[in-house]
Amino acid sequence: MQKNWMSLAISGLSTVALSAVLVACGGDNDEPVASVPDADKFFNRTATFTVCSQIGASCEADAVTAAEIVAASVDGMTLVYSNSPKGEIGFVDISDVKVPKPLGALAMGGEPTSVTVLGAHAIVAVNTSPSFTAPSGKLVVVDIATRKMVAEIALPGQPDSIARSKDGKYLAVAIENERDEDLGDGAPPQLPGGSLVIVDVAGAPGTWKTRTVDLAGIATLYPNDPEPEYVAINDDNVAVVTLQENNHIALVDLASGKLTRHFSAGAVNLTQVDLTDAPRPNQVSFTESQPNRLREPDGVTWLSRTRFATANEGDLNGGSRGFTVWNSEGNVVWDAGNALEHLVARVGHYNDKRSDAKGNEPENVGFGRFDGTDYLFVASERSSVVSVYDMSRPDVPAFKQVLPTALAPEGVLAIPSRNLLIVASEADDRASLVRSSLNIYQYQTAAPAYPTIQSADRADGTPIPWAALSGLAAAPTGSIVYAIDDSFFRGNRIFEIDTASKPAQLKREIRITDPDRRIAALAALLPAAKDANAFDATDLAAMVNADGTVNLDPEGISLASGGGFWIASEGAGTVGEAARPVLSANLVFKLTATGVVQDIIQLPADVNAKQQRFGFEGIAESNGKLVVAFQRAWAGETRPRIGVYDLTARTWQFMFYPLDAVASPNGGWVGLSDITAMGNNQFMLVERDNQGGPDARIKRLYRIDLSGQPDGAVLTKTLVRDLLPDLKAPGGNAVEKIEGLARLANGEWIIVNDNDGVDDGANSGETLLIRLGQLSGG
Repeated sequence: MQKNWMSLAISGLSTVALSAVLVACGGDNDEPVASVPDADKFFNRTATFTVCSQIGASCEADAVTAAEIVAASVDGMTLVYSNSPKGEIGFVDISDVKVPKPLGALAMGGEPTSVTVLGAHAIVAVNTSPSFTAPSGKLVVVDIATRKMVAEIALPGQPDSIARSKDGKYLAVAIENERDEDLGDGAPPQLPGGSLVIVDVAGAPGTWKTRTVDLAGIATLYPNDPEPEYVAINDDNVAVVTLQENNHIALVDLASGKLTRHFSAGAVNLTQVDLTDAPRPNQVSFTESQPNRLREPDGVTWLSRTRFATANEGDLNGGSRGFTVWNSEGNVVWDAGNALEHLVARVGHYNDKRSDAKGNEPENVGFGRFDGTDYLFVASERSSVVSVYDMSRPDVPAFKQVLPTALAPEGVLAIPSRNLLIVASEADDRASLVRSSLNIYQYQTAAPAYPTIQSADRADGTPIPWAALSGLAAAPTGSIVYAIDDSFFRGNRIFEIDTASKPAQLKREIRITDPDRRIAALAALLPAAKDANAFDATDLAAMVNADGTVNLDPEGISLASGGGFWIASEGAGTVGEAARPVLSANLVFKLTATGVVQDIIQLPADVNAKQQRFGFEGIAESNGKLVVAFQRAWAGETRPRIGVYDLTARTWQFMFYPLDAVASPNGGWVGLSDITAMGNNQFMLVERDNQGGPDARIKRLYRIDLSGQPDGAVLTKTLVRDLLPDLKAPGGNAVEKIEGLARLANGEWIIVNDNDGVDDGANSGETLLIRLGQLSGG
C-alpha cells in the first residue's frame, strides 16, 4: 500500500490531489494535523559553495577538503561546517544566497565529526583518539562572530553526532567509539563500547557539566558494543539515538538521564529491486527480491513530539535502501520500501555499482516547517540526491520533489526562517573532478528546476532506468529527441525523449540487437593479427550477448534519411599499447527504427592502424554523407579527424579540426563530443575539456563548413556559444561532460551531459538537459 502511494506521487499526481486521497484514507496519527500542503512552492538550488574556495578563490589546490555536517547561526546568515580531512571547521557567509562567500576556517586540534549552534556559539564534536582502543574526544565551543575558541569540554570517548535541545538546556553527544574496519573484517564487538553524553548547559561554557548514559546491554546483536551513530532531540527533550551496527534505536530522557525505551529497528522485505552488480558493462533490472533486510539506521530526525524518521543506510548486514517513520513507542508508522530505488532510477541517478550493496544508501534525514508545511528531507549518499516529502499527513509521507547535490550528501540543515535548505556533500577528489560542496536551496513559488529528464514506467510498473546519455538526435518534426547510453551499460539502448514536457519525459527504450549476426561476420574482414593485443574475433564475440543485444560504446546518434538510426560506436584501446589493448574498433552502425543492426561501416585499415582510445564521438547525416567527429588526435597526428563517408560511393575522406589549447589550471585535455548537421555543409560541434566544477574552462559550440574542403584539410571554426554560463546557471558545479547536442524542428538547440553511469565515487549523477534557444550563427 505504501509503495502504491509513492508510485502515484512520483508518477505526477499533484500534491493537492494526493493529499486529498490520503485524507480520505485517514490514519492512526495521534496528533492534530497542523501542516497544510502547498502545491505552488518548491525548493530550487540557488548556489553551490565549494569548500576548496576557502583555500583559494579558484580552487586550484589539490588538498582534500570536506563539508560533512553543517549548522547555521541563529540569524541564518552564517554557515558552520565540519571539515574532517583538514581538522577544522569552516565558515560561510550566506547573506546573499546566490553568492555565498568564504569566511575562513578554524583548526580544532583533532578531527571534527559534527557541529551544532547554540546561541552565539558553534559547538563542535572533535575526535582526538590516538587509536581505536583508546578513544577520546572533546567539545570545542567557538564564538561564531569572532571565530575564536571559547572553551573545551572533555568527552569520555570518540564523538560522532551532536544535537542541541530547542530550549537550549541540553546538548546530546553520541559517543560512537567506532570500530577498526581493518580488524577482523570490521566485525564488532570491538571494545570499548560507546555511550551517550548529556551536557547540561548552564552558565558560561567553561562551567558546563556532562553526564554519561550507558547504552550497553540493550541490543541483542552486540550488547557490549552499542556504537551509537546519530542523535536528535524533540521538544520534550527526549533524545533518539540510532545504534546502527546493532540495528537498534534508544530513547533517552535528557532531564533525568534515563533510558526510557529501546527497540530493534527490524527488517524490510524488498521487492522489485536490483541486487546484482554485473561486471562492466552494467545493466539495471528491478526484478529481484531481498527478504528480511535489516534497516541499520544512520541519520535520525524528529518530526514531532511522537514521530521520528530514520535514514536506513545499513552497514554490516543491512540497508533497506529507504527510510522509516516511527512513533515514540517503537512502532513502524510508514516505510519507504523500494520507493527511493525507483525514484533515483527514474531521474538518472541510480548507481548500479551499489546494487549488490546498499543501493542509493540513505545517509541522513532532516526536517523543517516552511510557510506552514512540514517537509522531510532524505539524503541518498550513493545517488547524490535529496528527496523531499510533504509531511502534512505525518503517517503517510507524500513525495514532493528530488534535488540534485554534489557527490555524497550527508549533512542536512533546514533554515525555515530564511526559507533555506542546506546540504553538505563530503566527497572531494580533484583528480576525479569531485569537490566537496555546500548545496544551497530556497523554498519559493516556482516550478521545480530538477530533474530535467525523468522516465516513464516499464510494463511491470518499474521505471525505465537510465544514465550515461551520450549523443542526441532530433526528430524532423515536433519535440522528440533520441539519445543513447554508452559503454557503461550492457545491452545498449536508444531512448525516445519528449522535450515538450517539463521535465522532459524519457518515454521509450529501444534495445539495439543483432539477430542476423552482422557483427560476428566482421571477423572474416579482420586483418591477420600482428600481436597479442590486436582486435580479433574473440573481441567481436564479446560485443553480442546471448539474447542478441549488443555491448557497444555508442557515442553519437543521427536519424537516417531512409528511416532508422546511425550510431557511432567508439573503439576501445590503443594500437600497440599492452596496457590498453584494442578490444573494439571504431564502427558506424545502421539500425532500423526498432534497433536491429542492418549494416556496419568500418574505417580504412590505414586509419585503424592509428587508433587511440579517444575515437568516434558524434555522427550526423547530411546530403548523402555521414560526418563523424573523432574526440582527439590519433597516433602521429596533432589534431582530431572529421571523417566524411559517402553513402553512395562508400568511401572515406578526412579533414582535421583545430582544438583550443588546454586552459584549465588542472591541466587535462581538450576534445570533441557531439556533432549536428545545420544544412549547406555546415555543422555544429561540441568542444570541451575534461574538467568539471571550478576547474572547467572549455565548454563551447563551434560551427564548421565542409564546403569544398579537400582530403587532409585543416578546418576553420567559428565560435557560436560559450556553454559555461549555461552550465553554471542551475546553481551547481559545472558538470562534465557535455556529449549530446541537437537542434529541434523549431530551430531550438539543446544540450545534455553524460553522467558516466553515476559511477561510484566519481559522478553525482546530475543530468542537465539544457535549452539554449535559437542561436545566432546557428
